[in-house]
Amino acid sequence: MHFDLNDLRLFVLTADEGSLTKAAAKHHLSLAAASARIKALEAQTDLPLLYREARGVRLSPPGQAFLHHARLMLHQVEQMRGDLHEYGGGLRGHLRVYANTTAVTDFLPEILPKFLANNPKINIDLQEKPNAEIAKAVQDGRVDIGIVSGQVDTLGLQSLHFSTDRLVLATSRQHRFAKRKRIAFAEILDEDAVGMHPSSTLQTFLGQVTERLGKPQKLRIQLSSFDAMCRMVGAGVGVGIVPESAAMRNQATMNLALIELTDSWSVRERYILTRDQAGLPSYAHSLIDHLRQHYATQTKS
Repeated sequence: MHFDLNDLRLFVLTADEGSLTKAAAKHHLSLAAASARIKALEAQTDLPLLYREARGVRLSPPGQAFLHHARLMLHQVEQMRGDLHEYGGGLRGHLRVYANTTAVTDFLPEILPKFLANNPKINIDLQEKPNAEIAKAVQDGRVDIGIVSGQVDTLGLQSLHFSTDRLVLATSRQHRFAKRKRIAFAEILDEDAVGMHPSSTLQTFLGQVTERLGKPQKLRIQLSSFDAMCRMVGAGVGVGIVPESAAMRNQATMNLALIELTDSWSVRERYILTRDQAGLPSYAHSLIDHLRQHYATQTKS
């Protein structure tokens, strides 16, 4: 099959608008010309991609699959254009990375500066995404590397363990829980809480836990970084569930007490996800090695 990119753009626009008439107008085509292009796509696939109805069009099951691949192809073309433009300016490589909240806000800001300093002609597009979306993006080829933690469906991808993440309860040193050594998450649900922003991986996960428990957290404020959470917790706004690394980094300066969680989910293994590690460019291998060496050094020390 040989598809024209303009035809793919027209099909995506038609699906988005739910109307071939509107899509034709936005694509600066007559309705007849747009209809002919869509029919040509259907002829190539030998499948009906759209249901024509009185008030517009609707995707058929094959059309839904076609839309998914059309979006992916157009996205990759745009990425290729951007990359080639950057290569023209002397860039040698561009890495796309999706990672969960802890990775983006806690440990990658510590790790990536050295990697980028050692690789001045490599750019990284790093985005925070939920674990499930990370795995799907790697599977679809939209990103080169995914970084996840906890129980994640890896969708058959290659996964490489590189460290262990532990969640702890942080409170101010004046809080009634401050002298506890261990505590169950269910015990803290009556306490005012400080949380991450609603779309963060951690807050989404904790929402699933509280849904199973049948009782939500009493969130007083939600923030965009663990350091900001620790500052609020230390000031007595509420208690918070944070990665142990972030809590320990801020413990002395922000008046924090740290309590181990007894829940088994508090210990989360971290993985690097790839579609085909052997097929990655050398600079992607370099980043993976950099991550693993960072935590190997921490373990030894």
